[in-house]
Amino acid sequence: MRLRSLLFVPADRPERFAKAAASGADAIILDLEDSVTPTNKSKGRECVAEFLKSHVDLPVIVRVNPLDGQETARDLAAVLPHPPAGVMLPKAEGAKSVNRLVELMQGEAIPILPIVTETPIAIFELGTYREVTTPLMGLTWGAEDLPAAIGAASSRNDDGSYTQPYEMARNLTLFGAHAAGVAAIETVYPDIRNVEGLAAYAARGRRDGFTGMMAIHPLQVAVINEAFTPTEVELKRAREIVELFNSNPTRGVAQLNGEMIDLPHLKQARILLSRVPLPISES
Repeated sequence: MRLRSLLFVPADRPERFAKAAASGADAIILDLEDSVTPTNKSKGRECVAEFLKSHVDLPVIVRVNPLDGQETARDLAAVLPHPPAGVMLPKAEGAKSVNRLVELMQGEAIPILPIVTETPIAIFELGTYREVTTPLMGLTWGAEDLPAAIGAASSRNDDGSYTQPYEMARNLTLFGAHAAGVAAIETVYPDIRNVEGLAAYAARGRRDGFTGMMAIHPLQVAVINEAFTPTEVELKRAREIVELFNSNPTRGVAQLNGEMIDLPHLKQARILLSRVPLPISES
């Protein structure tokens, strides 16, 4: 499943579902947690369940409520009759949280996308996701709940960049995802109107090794998709590197346009090419 862009939609706003599905996002996240007030949880579940009954060409992920209350079981009871493509687990605290969610799903083999940095304990459990045996859609993170949990004034500097503790949380998520062999999903960019800022943020994410990013508005989707889609120049170079080593599998070092190329370059090229969907052949 290609996951460059994942668009959040409040679960109690069904009038927005179709627009979100038509936004070009690789997946939509119907949110039963933070964007739905306690009094509207039941309505949100009904809206999500009704939407999942219909034929949906786009992958739908449902963000359930955290495991520390009774809402998670109610969320799952509503959505499991028509299983979504994935379940997003907020405030996840390592493999134990994922395994607990699997128990609550009562045998439904639905991939899970944990949000892995929202509590202090979660930071120390980031290495355990590689032990999870149930399918993971990836790992993602957030920069809002953690400062609230520890009483920090903010997660950001005056220029909008993350302060050191939350930059660390981002970095650990990146490495935790790759250690587990799953997608590393960058967190949201909250300034909806700042297109240039979003483009720079998404480009930084891809540069650093994230494979996709979450969005909070349909207008952000195209920018994110572009940032996480390899360019033709990048693809051409990657193919040339692969062909160079395929022509002589015994070599460890080669030259391409005057540049020394070695096995780490080959690995990067293969990873890049693996993220591009193969064309559908006509029968």
